[in-house]
Amino acid sequence: MDKETPDITLANVTIPKWVAGISFAFFAVVLLTACSNREVPKKVSLQARSPVTEEREMVLKRDKATAPPLKFGFDHRLSPKDDARIYLSFLQHLSQQTGHKFSLKFTEKYEDTADNLGRGLIQFAALGPVNCVAAKTKYGVGCLAMGLNQNNKPEYRAVIFVRHDSPLNNLEDLRSKTFAFGDRFSTQGHVIPRKILEDAGITLDDLQSYVFTGSHANTAKAVLSGAYEAGAIQDTLADRLNREGQIKILATSKPYPSSLICYAKGVDPATLTAVKKALLEMDPTGAHRNLLVNWDRTEMPSGFVAYQTNSLRDIEKLAGRYLNLPSSPARNSQP
Repeated sequence: MDKETPDITLANVTIPKWVAGISFAFFAVVLLTACSNREVPKKVSLQARSPVTEEREMVLKRDKATAPPLKFGFDHRLSPKDDARIYLSFLQHLSQQTGHKFSLKFTEKYEDTADNLGRGLIQFAALGPVNCVAAKTKYGVGCLAMGLNQNNKPEYRAVIFVRHDSPLNNLEDLRSKTFAFGDRFSTQGHVIPRKILEDAGITLDDLQSYVFTGSHANTAKAVLSGAYEAGAIQDTLADRLNREGQIKILATSKPYPSSLICYAKGVDPATLTAVKKALLEMDPTGAHRNLLVNWDRTEMPSGFVAYQTNSLRDIEKLAGRYLNLPSSPARNSQP
């Protein structure tokens, strides 16, 4: 930390009258001389930065430019190609706003993103609530922001659906049928749908068979191709497929907390503050619309709001029930 220049305080001093008289006479002579020379007064900018400040900013910019890129991971949602297009444009935005370089980290397994974040192999990640709970519980990772849906609320829903021409019309019809979930650690693709089925009196044993496809896109393909009779996906994808006339929605869950942007231990506070500021100021439907690619297909179409401690309590309970995950101690710090 740079040393600050100490404040200087002048003590009260009593000046003799003769000294004051000489000082006055000297000041008058100087004043008359200055006036006679007609010196043009110089403009002084109160906004000018000192050379020290400018040098410090140049050092910070140089450090950011030469530092290795911050790695960013994500849960599988759409196809690898679609996910890459979405998040690469997002990272370009973060880079422009923060001055830091970012790189995208792909993982083969859905839950690997949480492990990579916890082990410090990546510095930031977009995680669904269940994967976030797993990372917080096992590694104590922190959260910066939660995604806002199209109604500017930090929540989303899960949908159970069938093909548009399916004879199945309600949840009770799913007994003895085949079912496609997303990834086992997916909030919208598995955990919330399990709650929907359980509330309808249907357990996994009541299904003829079920599979974990690994992503929402894979689940949609599995059902639309006829490989499985019903499935569970995120609400944004379901709404699009429903508008296109490809699926029929059997059930939609109540709102649950949306996906989050999380960070690993060890990321310096200044970087966290800069990234959080960029997230909260991101305007996907306005100023930043042309930079972001297909952001409306994410569960964060309206941007972000600051993460609130204890907002994942309901998800923690469901994760404990269906994945045997312990409750997460909410001890992460927030910048």
